[in-house]
Amino acid sequence: MTVYTPAGYETSGKRYPVLYLLHGMGGDEEAWISLGRTAQILDNLIAQGKAKPMIVVMPNGNASQEAAPGESSRGMVPPTMQLPKTMEGSYEQAFPEIVKFIDKNYRTIKSKSGRAIAGLSMGGFHSLHISKQYPDMFNYIGLFSAAIMPNKEVSSPIYENMEGKLKVQFDKNPALYWIAIGKTDFLYKANEEYRKLLDEKGYKYTYYESDEGHIWKNWRIYLTEFVPMLFR
Repeated sequence: MTVYTPAGYETSGKRYPVLYLLHGMGGDEEAWISLGRTAQILDNLIAQGKAKPMIVVMPNGNASQEAAPGESSRGMVPPTMQLPKTMEGSYEQAFPEIVKFIDKNYRTIKSKSGRAIAGLSMGGFHSLHISKQYPDMFNYIGLFSAAIMPNKEVSSPIYENMEGKLKVQFDKNPALYWIAIGKTDFLYKANEEYRKLLDEKGYKYTYYESDEGHIWKNWRIYLTEFVPMLFR
């Protein structure tokens, strides 16, 4: 994982809230920090007083992969989009281990009110399913151009009883459930259908629509819009 700490973290002695920020298919723990410009966006928002100082954790969401190419025992392997164990429940089931590791090794606010989870595409899919699987873990949820449902042949307890789990999650009143997508994104219809389900159930969420499609430009914009709403 890549971990961003805000300016002054080393000397402040304070505890900080944590945003868990998840990459898309073909990405790894380096995607958000390099292509997503996370450090620059967070540094600027915090310096301008627009966002609370926070830790940002960017884990490798590929359960079959040790780390980014060049960072593991396998060396400089060419990256591939179709890694096994990406959207079949393994990562979601293991996610509390990441939270425990961060809470143990960093000065975090160890409560639901001090945790947010968001991600792009596959990371949005993971954010959706992790947050409903563990409804007491995250108070802020962000779905950026998210995939919504697993492939039909996938079978995992993580994806069973989706509506029942969503009811439990929304009955607990998350502080923010934020959905963003571009008008020409290939996942636009899936997001429209998911919002229709939330609307039918009366579940409260915030919707942000941009131009263009499934591109990093949009995900940087979504991060810039989402982060100031956290931990208020």
